[in-house]
Amino acid sequence: MGALGVGGAGYRRTVTPPRTATGSATPSARAKGRRRGARPSGTELLAAAVGAVPGGAERPGQLQMTTAIEECVAGGEHLLVQAGTGTGKSLAYLAPALTVDGPVVVSTATLALQSQLVDHDLPRLADAVEPVLGRRPTFAVLKGRHHYLCLARLDNSTEEEPEDTLFDAPAARPGGGTKWLGEAGRLGKQVERLRDWAEKTATGDRDELDPGVDDQAWRLVSMPARECVGATRCPFGQECFAEASRARAREADIVVTNHSLLAVDMLADRHIVPPHKLLIVDEAHELADRVSSAAQAELVPELIDRTTRRARTLLRPETAEALTAAGDALAVGLAEAPAGRITAGLPTPLREACTLLDAATRTALDAIGDVKSDDPDPVRKQQAKAALDELSTTAQRLLEEADHDVAWVEKNDSGSRRALVVAPLSVAGTLATHLYDERTVVATSATLALGGRFDTVARALGLDAPPPAPPTPAAAALAARTGPGRPAAEIPGRRLAGDVTPNAVVPATEGPGWRSLDVGSPFDYARQGILYVAAHLPRPSVSGLPEAAGEELLGLVEALGGRTLGLFSSRRAAQQAAELVRARTDLPVLLQGEEALPLLVRRFREERASCLFGVMSLWQGVDVPGDACQLVVIDRLPFPRPDEPLAAARAAAVDAGGGSGFSAVSVPIAAVRLAQGVGRLIRATGDRGVVAVLDSRLETARGYGPFLRRSLPPFWYTTRPEVARGALKRLATS
Repeated sequence: MGALGVGGAGYRRTVTPPRTATGSATPSARAKGRRRGARPSGTELLAAAVGAVPGGAERPGQLQMTTAIEECVAGGEHLLVQAGTGTGKSLAYLAPALTVDGPVVVSTATLALQSQLVDHDLPRLADAVEPVLGRRPTFAVLKGRHHYLCLARLDNSTEEEPEDTLFDAPAARPGGGTKWLGEAGRLGKQVERLRDWAEKTATGDRDELDPGVDDQAWRLVSMPARECVGATRCPFGQECFAEASRARAREADIVVTNHSLLAVDMLADRHIVPPHKLLIVDEAHELADRVSSAAQAELVPELIDRTTRRARTLLRPETAEALTAAGDALAVGLAEAPAGRITAGLPTPLREACTLLDAATRTALDAIGDVKSDDPDPVRKQQAKAALDELSTTAQRLLEEADHDVAWVEKNDSGSRRALVVAPLSVAGTLATHLYDERTVVATSATLALGGRFDTVARALGLDAPPPAPPTPAAAALAARTGPGRPAAEIPGRRLAGDVTPNAVVPATEGPGWRSLDVGSPFDYARQGILYVAAHLPRPSVSGLPEAAGEELLGLVEALGGRTLGLFSSRRAAQQAAELVRARTDLPVLLQGEEALPLLVRRFREERASCLFGVMSLWQGVDVPGDACQLVVIDRLPFPRPDEPLAAARAAAVDAGGGSGFSAVSVPIAAVRLAQGVGRLIRATGDRGVVAVLDSRLETARGYGPFLRRSLPPFWYTTRPEVARGALKRLATS
């Protein structure tokens, strides 16, 4: 009997997985539906979708975006679209997607947006356009293989096999046989529940398991892609949940995936995501970082130890001992090496450890040989081989010390994690080679135009972007009237944060095979919000929250009476701010790390006078429309820290080439982060409030201050503290 309580490899589940999320339209049925009469345009489908919403009305930016996407698909051009909050960009790209033959892939960076598309936007769109299309469009979600329950892995595991000893032979442990840590405890109960769930689930998707299980339990029943033997060689290939998800994706009109899987697909020569003609990358400002993460590799002593145990039954004792020795050498080398970027070649102990590991893994791989269909346990053999191959490849990559790679030693504060990491210096070449070939790419975000131009992001995404052109006479005249460095009193009318006119959009940029578009935002930022820069504060020079900045924060929070989202550059600064406000006011202060983040955000929405303080994960992950959040405070400009290895290496490379690494690398990173943080304030047309930046450099730094301000929405701009506090007091009584 197998672990599922059935006959092992002969078991066949009776649950039929759903074919798509909205129906069972087959490719042939879909094609027939499209041949009925003239195909509707994207703008017609958008009109149908908007008309189905009570009181719905087309937004100019939404229509402009839909039209541009249709034009680019027809002309074979790629498109960068900046679409501000409130534009309705999801419908703007989903509607024209339904006019394209075959699957259209939509990739998101966050689970929140993926859930919004799958649970809300796509079902509503399907309902609205069915009468126009003459059929109901279908969609599917595609995730990485490890997100799905693996029946082969579940069948091979037993209650007596904990994660760390899952691959030990029984004789390898005292007393014979292996046992769970905390036998019959929490982890064992979770695996038992997973077995029961395996009999019922139609998809095997971890996100549908409620209540969920922790990562340790899930790793016991899931299979990373590199360890999978493939459906044809797996005894459970016909029932594989991951394969079923790919089959549904091939049949759907729209496939929703994530940047991480899209990155892996590009690095794997695009064999994972189904073939398609149109790729829509939402939250596109995150894509390059996700590709960099996918191309990153690391060596950790614990991983070598686990891999050795996993492969031990397939190896001669001396080969297993060589792997163990390599892991021990790596642990010693990491203990001696300081944390940070490696700039002068691998230290001798780490080089020796990588050399030992390279030799040991090659010997082990030769001993294991190929995975064959008649192997007694092909799944376990493939797992061991994949783990060894990954270690071997990473060791060789580190030993190569290529100019296009960056290596560093990573350690956490507690000392529980020590790793030797390697990542590409740039992924622009990878994106240029793998992202655009044989498909049209639409990249969209609320923060694509940095410093008022698209070229910085275009180059980061692998596009050939021309250098900035000289300003036209009209632009030069506008800059003379409203440019940085002039006192606000000298400028007729309002001075805006981006040094632009109200409701202005970023000028279009284009290059070979691509163009750009800024569709603006329906929000009247100049009337709804103020950007206050505390220009009188000293330039921040110490870590944490300076005393003067703390007093400024306190005055702003007291003027409004709470309702404040504090975005801080470090945990220490957030902690100091929380302690200050708690000590000097009666306002409830919610501090990231004291409770689960979703709970803190919910309390922040519900408790009108509360303040929520936290660090970088709050800069993008909080959406609190209404009067619950009317003050966003940013303690300092979010430049990358000097000890961030990749940013430091990229800046150094630009410096070495005669450019300015700070301007080319650090300033754009700060611009994206700052725009994301500032964007927490205005989330709906009725929102009002103040963004307060407690870093005088945003006003006083002539080199990059204007660039950063032009990357922000055009709020009404002031450096006068009494103006900001007065506005907050009026909001407090409104």
